[in-house]
Amino acid sequence: MLTNIKTNLETIEAMLYFWQATSEKENVAESFFYDVANMKGLTLCYDDEFTGESIRKVLSAIKNRELLSNANQKEKRFWNYNMWVMEDFEYTNSMVAPVKKLNLDFLVDKLNKKMENIKYDNIEVFFAPLHLDDYVIKDNCLVLNFFKVKPSDFDDSTLFTDKVLEEYIEDRLIELLNK
Repeated sequence: MLTNIKTNLETIEAMLYFWQATSEKENVAESFFYDVANMKGLTLCYDDEFTGESIRKVLSAIKNRELLSNANQKEKRFWNYNMWVMEDFEYTNSMVAPVKKLNLDFLVDKLNKKMENIKYDNIEVFFAPLHLDDYVIKDNCLVLNFFKVKPSDFDDSTLFTDKVLEEYIEDRLIELLNK
């Protein structure tokens, strides 16, 4: 039986610092890149093409205002997304605000009613800066690509790709529980 759904924003909080500091040309220590690369919200998403070294290489290139050389498609997209959010902090903050306020407690009862024999007591939902993937599911963890959060210009709604954020998360959690 599912008892808790936790939202983990550790990676986004770290990246907000990086984006702000880098845009203001402050020095960001190389050790910071290793710390970010070791955060669970990212390590869950690593594969043969995108690793902790990818994170370090891309963030270092951004900090040093360098183009990315010898990069694969995932690394290039990660670089591109990071550059994009640094261009307009007002929009970036409008992406962060609904994620920080997100409360998924209502989904605990809803999922317990919909699903039988849930094998996890706890589920962790991460928001992390990713690359090509919209989301990654590993065990009892769902990692959502922060760059896919789309705040509305007209009301308080927030989309993820093209679906209401909470509905998208519910669908992905059902997928997680069915694995």
